[in-house]
Amino acid sequence: MACQRAPVDPAFQFSSDASSRTGLTAVADGVLLGNEAGTVLRLDREGRPVWRVSLGREVAVAPVEAAGGVIAGTVVGDVVCLTLEDGKERWRLGGEPPVLTPPVVDDAQRTVFLVAPDGAVRALATDSGQVRWKRPAPKAPSPAPAAPAPATAPDARPPPAPVMVEGVLVVALGASGLWAVDPETGATRWSLPVTDVVGLDSERGTVFVATRPGRVLALSVKDGSTRWEQSLADGVTGPPARALGALWVGAGPSSLVGLSTSEGREVARVALPSPLLGRVQVGLEDLLLVPTSGREGQLVALRAPGWTPAFTVRADTPLRTRPVVRGPSVFVLGLDGRVLAWRLRVPPPR
Repeated sequence: MACQRAPVDPAFQFSSDASSRTGLTAVADGVLLGNEAGTVLRLDREGRPVWRVSLGREVAVAPVEAAGGVIAGTVVGDVVCLTLEDGKERWRLGGEPPVLTPPVVDDAQRTVFLVAPDGAVRALATDSGQVRWKRPAPKAPSPAPAAPAPATAPDARPPPAPVMVEGVLVVALGASGLWAVDPETGATRWSLPVTDVVGLDSERGTVFVATRPGRVLALSVKDGSTRWEQSLADGVTGPPARALGALWVGAGPSSLVGLSTSEGREVARVALPSPLLGRVQVGLEDLLLVPTSGREGQLVALRAPGWTPAFTVRADTPLRTRPVVRGPSVFVLGLDGRVLAWRLRVPPPR
């Protein structure tokens, strides 16, 4: 690990002993992660393991914290709830669909929502795993007879993580489009034929949607109406993320684009050393932390409001998920399963 022009100090690096694509889940005093060996780990702020639990098969998406528990799933359909304090098992379900989309918990932390690879949605009680409701996978619309077969199959990718917005669960289900459902019953609120969604984000009654071909939309969570739409000619490489007053998306081939959250107009465009596949994060007060996916795994820090480079640090492993920030410390997860952390130095007053 090397630092370049970096007002940061290396804090630690910790190997989970297997590759990982889950990303990190922030908890009060550290982070959670899973890996391809089927391990779920909790680390404290200093990179020390608090507990380690083996689920036996790959954990492909980030665990979620809920009501003092940690809910994680495997690629073979095991769903397990562990206690946050010591990792002891609370409940376990087997024979479920593969967990390839990150689970999402409601605001009250009573219900966890799981999206199956085929688009079926389940709502489970966080305290027991009991099924509250199930929605079968919606039927995808039939393609027009004259349309040529696509070169790739968008539905081969698992659905992105849903979002909870003002009491509505919004789920992107591949070719079946975008669906807003009642989190208490699973009933449909509205649906739209927005397909090939890379990711979702939200703020104050608005759902932001980014699609791989380059459409970025702001929709009313109330009825799905469009508040604004922007088109990025080179497509979108990563999910949208709100930060420092803008909506940020990775754009092809290797750019970061900032859009006004209120109007959708472009307010920033920054060239990156390699594509952004994850989400940006805020560090300290005015730093935008951008993980890049090249072999060197560079974490680029841009300073608001001009988005000029503040520093770059190198992880020597691709960074494909969002950093976690705790005070002056930033944690990243490398594709090789290492968790790396740096302490940002607070700059002197200008």
